[in-house]
Amino acid sequence: MADAADLRFALIQVDAAVVVGPSCGRTVIAEAGHHPAVKKPPYVTSYLPQVGQSQGTIMSDDPDLVRAKLGGGGLLELEGEDVSSFGRRFLQDADAAIQSRAWDRVTMQSTAAFATPVSCAGWHGVDSTYIVCQKDRSTSVVLQRVDAARAQRFVELAPGHHPFVPRPDLVVDQLELLL
Repeated sequence: MADAADLRFALIQVDAAVVVGPSCGRTVIAEAGHHPAVKKPPYVTSYLPQVGQSQGTIMSDDPDLVRAKLGGGGLLELEGEDVSSFGRRFLQDADAAIQSRAWDRVTMQSTAAFATPVSCAGWHGVDSTYIVCQKDRSTSVVLQRVDAARAQRFVELAPGHHPFVPRPDLVVDQLELLL
């Protein structure tokens, strides 16, 4: 997975890092594996895949799965979304201007990011924290709690899928506890 390789490359250049795994970053951090620069990784509305699981396999258990379709060049694109539906699903607790700017940044993603099974579960054996977002409309809160139970500890916060947008203070408070 190219994203995990990029993360491993960045980590070899630093002595210490806080690597936050929100949303799709979940499998990237897991696949990047253990690295001495990373201590106490926090996961936000994430899945914590076991070795051999792909993000797509885990997501298929979500009762309200985000729909995607195959685009050109082996890329997936959101299906049936527009700025309004995207805003209601991913950023319902942010204002319309932020929702619009976020929609403008949505791009297609590689099918490999969803279909490739992870070969490493970087969250195993490390002091990890999972942040469950109770009002998440993108990643099932039920599935979040299943994965949160795999982490060393978890905390539940009220915001939706991207809590660092409307309530960065809540996320920062949790990150400061890890330092």
